Amino acid sequence: MSIAGLLLGLINIGLVIVILVLIGAVVRWVLALLQWPVPSDIERLYLAVVALVALYMLVALLFGLPTVRIIGSELK
Repeated sequence: MSIAGLLLGLINIGLVIVILVLIGAVVRWVLALLQWPVPSDIERLYLAVVALVALYMLVALLFGLPTVRIIGSELK
């Protein structure tokens, strides 16, 4: 794996994490506008799921595995 590929993969992981955290922040903001509080346990659970996604993507990057498998790619 080249340094450029590794760098692009790390940037990709960073973008995915930022987008997921932004989605969580927007959901929390909308629920706050509706005066529905989000329990702190749910917030921690969401951040744990985001961290697991990041770990999965990092391991897939290091081992050279695809993170998403396209259905039918095995058919010839």
